[in-house]
Amino acid sequence: MSGGETGGEDHLGVAARVLELLVARGETVAVAESLTGGLVAAEITAVPGSSRAFRGSVTAYATELKQELLGVDGDLLAERGAVDGEVARQMAEGVRTALGTEWGVATTGVAGPEAQHGHAVGTVFTAVAGPGGAAVVQELSLDGDRGAIRTASVRSALRLLRDQLAQHARAQDTEQDGGKGCLQP
Repeated sequence: MSGGETGGEDHLGVAARVLELLVARGETVAVAESLTGGLVAAEITAVPGSSRAFRGSVTAYATELKQELLGVDGDLLAERGAVDGEVARQMAEGVRTALGTEWGVATTGVAGPEAQHGHAVGTVFTAVAGPGGAAVVQELSLDGDRGAIRTASVRSALRLLRDQLAQHARAQDTEQDGGKGCLQP
């Protein structure tokens, strides 16, 4: 699934934009992946110079690793399972903390071929955690085979990060500009 991205950006274009925003601000990112199995990290590291902002990733495919490596609440995992928006948020925050970055990204969901713990194939949660405890979770309902679902999950995670970085930059600009949205003398 290359091309066809909003605004003409393909995967690499979105990843490059993410890295450009991070480098410009002197910030870093880490990724926690489940269903994508390292594909988000692969997209980011495919961009030349990615080491300036990408610290690393944790592929926590097994549910217990989400708790052990990323600090996801064990009771939450027992109650809701790994495919859950709050689990995704905690994964993003956990990788951010574990790898010492300003930003954390996470993916968890069901790529198929069968439903998992009551969740249909294509149910995916992506999350981004940023500075100051800011976090956003996106629930997706994706169609296609396993490969298409994983690819769309990568695309969605990168877009969510790009959008959060842009939004965070606008918020910082507004604060620095006295809240008026323009530069003050």
